[in-house]
Amino acid sequence: MNGFARTDTSVLGRWWWTVDRWTLVAIFALMGFGAILILAASPAAGQRIGLDAFHLAGRQLVLLPIAAILIIAFSLASPRWIRRAAVIGLVGSLLLLVFTLMFGAEVKGATRWLSIFGFSLQPSEFVKPFFAVVSAWMFAAEKTDDGFPGGKIATALWLIVVALLLLQPDVGQAMLVSAIFGAQFFLAGLPLFWVLLLALLPVAGLTLGYFFMPHVAARIDSFLDPAAGDKYQIGRSIEAFMNGGLFGRGPGEGTIKSQLPDAHSDFIFAVAGEELGLLVCLMIVGLFAFVVLRGFSRLMQESNFFILLAVSGLLVQFGLQALINMASTLHLMPTKGMTLPFISYGGSSLLALGLSVGMILSLTRRRAGYEGST
Repeated sequence: MNGFARTDTSVLGRWWWTVDRWTLVAIFALMGFGAILILAASPAAGQRIGLDAFHLAGRQLVLLPIAAILIIAFSLASPRWIRRAAVIGLVGSLLLLVFTLMFGAEVKGATRWLSIFGFSLQPSEFVKPFFAVVSAWMFAAEKTDDGFPGGKIATALWLIVVALLLLQPDVGQAMLVSAIFGAQFFLAGLPLFWVLLLALLPVAGLTLGYFFMPHVAARIDSFLDPAAGDKYQIGRSIEAFMNGGLFGRGPGEGTIKSQLPDAHSDFIFAVAGEELGLLVCLMIVGLFAFVVLRGFSRLMQESNFFILLAVSGLLVQFGLQALINMASTLHLMPTKGMTLPFISYGGSSLLALGLSVGMILSLTRRRAGYEGST
């Protein structure tokens, strides 16, 4: 893999010796597991909705190289360009969220998808990484420029994003965006009273959702009371892990995926449990943990406040999204309908995660001095 000399001053040469290659390898390993599991899980899902056996897998496998290109392309950018791209991306994503509420199709009581030239797009997936970077920029600008209301701007952006997500409604994504904002709010050193108040907001949000959103109440009731609600998918998911044992039945040999409607998306970790076994599932968990911990370890030596906040927000999004998906599959928390990064089926999620990881790799590159500080 060492194809560049240390004296190589080309763009790719400088990139190769400054980018976090271990994180890059871990991400590509996750994408490899994703390709295997999509090939295993999607045929049954495609046939249930009247498509060719490998229609869904084909669409996902076409997008995997595009996501890889986005990772490389964004990791080549300077912090200045990352900030600019994030501002443009956030404005565009917010507009798409508004258009989704106006023109999107309602599916299972929620309006989250927008059809553009025949392609389905979920704008909420793209809002998360762009918001993390712009919010970090605002908090950092307040520290370096006396009188600049960066914290107030970041808070206003957070309220706008959460309001648009709750109107869909998408409580899971709203909570994830709030976690990003809360982590950055805390790291920015703002008053502890506001940090504690922000920490209580998810509890208040869940309480309101329980009383005013029937689908939220059904999921919470189903999680808390074994006799309440529909336990079919959770039951099949746990059964898949039991069937897989330590080493699994082998790729393509699982049977539970034909009974799980969301085996290719929300419950793909159950397919991994049955077909690849406990050891491979632990390896997948280890890869997610490695990416997050490796990212934070590189931040320990970072002196630029914007980079510290931005990468922290992006890592919180990446790690928490993976944790929520796997915990839901194992019935450790109510189901959220959130994808497993780089593994679950979902084009919008895959491309948005490519952008997110590309920005993480860009901002954590080792530089002689700080590129793009203005």
